Amino acid sequence: MSDDARSDDPRSDGLRSTFPREQFPPAGSAEPYAGFDGVVSERFATSQPWWPPRPDAEGRPNVVVILVDDVGYSDLGCFGSEIDTPNIDALADQGVRLTNFNVTPLCSPTRAALLTGQHTGQAAGVGFVCHLDPGFPGYASEMSDDLATMPEILRDNGYATLMVGKWHLSKDSDLADGRPKHSWPLQKGFERYYGILDGFTNFHHPHRLTRDNSTVEVDRYPDDYYFTDDITDEAIGMVRSVKANDPSRPFFLYMAHGAAHAPLHARAGKIAKYADRYHGGWDALRDERLARMKELRIVPEHTELAARPTYEGYEAPEWSSLPDDQRTVYARYMAVYAAMVEHIDESLGRLRVALEDLGEWDNTIVVFTSDNGASREGGLTGTTSYYTHLGGEIHVDRDLERLALIGGPQTMPHYPQAWAMACNTPYPMYKFTSFLGGRAVATLVSWPERWGRHGGSLRSQYGHASDVLPTILDVLGIDAPSHRGGLPLRPITGNSMAEWLDDPAADSVTDERMFEVGGHRAYRRGRWEIAAFHRPRAPFADHEFQLFDLAADPGCTTDVGHDHPEVVAELAAAWEEAAWDNQVFPLDSGAGYKFLVRPERDEVFVRPVRIPAGTPTLERWRSLELLLFRGCTIEIDLSADPSGGAGGDEQGWLLAHGDQGGGYGICVEDGRLMFVHNDGHGTLRELDAAAWAAAIGKVTVHLNRPPGGKWNVVVEVDGSEVAAEDGYQPLFPMAPFQGIDVGINRRSPVSWRRYEQHGPFAWTGQSLASVTYTPHERPADAPHNWLEQMKELAATYD
Repeated sequence: MSDDARSDDPRSDGLRSTFPREQFPPAGSAEPYAGFDGVVSERFATSQPWWPPRPDAEGRPNVVVILVDDVGYSDLGCFGSEIDTPNIDALADQGVRLTNFNVTPLCSPTRAALLTGQHTGQAAGVGFVCHLDPGFPGYASEMSDDLATMPEILRDNGYATLMVGKWHLSKDSDLADGRPKHSWPLQKGFERYYGILDGFTNFHHPHRLTRDNSTVEVDRYPDDYYFTDDITDEAIGMVRSVKANDPSRPFFLYMAHGAAHAPLHARAGKIAKYADRYHGGWDALRDERLARMKELRIVPEHTELAARPTYEGYEAPEWSSLPDDQRTVYARYMAVYAAMVEHIDESLGRLRVALEDLGEWDNTIVVFTSDNGASREGGLTGTTSYYTHLGGEIHVDRDLERLALIGGPQTMPHYPQAWAMACNTPYPMYKFTSFLGGRAVATLVSWPERWGRHGGSLRSQYGHASDVLPTILDVLGIDAPSHRGGLPLRPITGNSMAEWLDDPAADSVTDERMFEVGGHRAYRRGRWEIAAFHRPRAPFADHEFQLFDLAADPGCTTDVGHDHPEVVAELAAAWEEAAWDNQVFPLDSGAGYKFLVRPERDEVFVRPVRIPAGTPTLERWRSLELLLFRGCTIEIDLSADPSGGAGGDEQGWLLAHGDQGGGYGICVEDGRLMFVHNDGHGTLRELDAAAWAAAIGKVTVHLNRPPGGKWNVVVEVDGSEVAAEDGYQPLFPMAPFQGIDVGINRRSPVSWRRYEQHGPFAWTGQSLASVTYTPHERPADAPHNWLEQMKELAATYD
């Protein structure tokens, strides 16, 4: 380097400076080092370092939000239940019970409102469960990008953000590998995640677990596996890891239980505990629970039970009117449900012990609530076949035969909807209706350092799912952001509950909210509430609304709309204004149109697909679309042994699709090629196709579905038909629930006998190259072909 290049400036050390020495680039310029507040010279030794500040949350409390699924208002011991929930009751004794807390009447919208602080799921972009995308902002089946989520805000303010359990806030078409992950938990603010992205799962054999952004590959679960225990283990492990690595950093844990959503599964010992508890029936249980709720002051002394539902399809018969066999089966269903709730309680107890061991319990805010009221999805009779159940049929003889299996891994149960009536005591109706039974939920809030002095107290002020986020931010002293990534954000519309959590005498910030689900509507203001049950394809009108005086009639037993028509009109007008403000329109007329307008169904997911051997299980929704309302051709390519001869000990599954809730597969066992079909109702049907030979190079299965008919199964070996049989029940609506496996039957099996004998029964024979699915055209009676008719029908009533 020449002397001319040197400088007397000690920062240069003889090097030519890139910038004028008297002024380095100012903050905010487009030049290199823009925004850097140190001093940059040519050498480290003569430069002044600077580090961008990181958010510091040291000293702030941890936050735990526990969201349970389909748990009714009266299902906790501290809210009047006979179910043993000692850990939840202890939380209530140390914290505050919210007796007037509402959510939305459906799970995904509640989750979106909870995490974004929006009044409705539609305002957050999630107006229904995430299995549709009709092309409107309120029903996008994913949270809007112009809203900040609870984990995003807390992470930006220094918190570790952790989640376990059920997500159900992404389009089902985006849950497959290779699809966009922008609405998965890690992309919405969580740093760690473990659980199910779908809306429910088999608790003994989950169909698909996800860790962070990757599928957890499982061939076979341990015999004693149970999902509630698994996510509790994971939650405790995440918290311990955070605190071991940085004890000063608080955490936010969102524990979203799959329980007690169907299928109703529990451990055998817990079920046995409640085996004799529910033979008295749902009518007696309602009376018992209401009496305890009054003793606990959960409801006012003058509360009466709402009338049993009488809407078609929503009825709840008198227990005494049922035959003994039905009562035997129905009592078993409720015993399993009670066991599931007790498992939730044990989970909380284990988490609390872990936090106490870490010295963190007293400085942890805990919010415990449910996503909606108890569910009527089991219909009038309940079912052991939730994945294929369409409701209405009486199948007690079949369920009596499987009585001991109800709650275990071989059945997919749901209780009759009349049990949901009891679980929602004293309120009317169920999940997926706008009445209080669908949206009033037992809620507890605890923070020993702040609310310990209020331990065991009750709050009757009005709260809502959208109020949880602003309450947490208020208590933590964190301002809601107005921008994220340089883009403006819509404001949180919920209200902080902190004032009346601190002071029992303080008033609610608001007692006014609107509700909508599937055309059912409600609006609450002060003592008044209107609620409408919308019959499918009927006009929307004010005459659908019933009016209840919640002060005089907390159980909503009497419609007083005829006495106060002006109140009905006023609240109906308020509902409509709020609906426009919260992206609730367009309403669902009941024609089913919103389920059919979805481009992915034909553009992506019904193309032929080749699945090479060794591929992880094809995601369930991707797999289901290949044969939903249609037939398909399945080609299994093998590398034939030209020497021919007997197959010897070659055996195993060539293909399996589904599980104990319904499925089918092709296997070789004892030298025979078999087509196996599980109807989901406990019946396994097998078609013996041919003797197996090592020289076989291709097996083809045609699942032909004529209009209005059942599958006709045709099996070919190397182009020649070897077997055919009619009358196989097409699987619908949620089966096959587990995806397609090639060369193995992972997790929950299609055939339980083979599972017990062989486990996943992996293929042991000649090289299995691939399986190719080619979907057939849908027959004339399939829903896709109803689309134009649906449009016309919907327009008639909208």
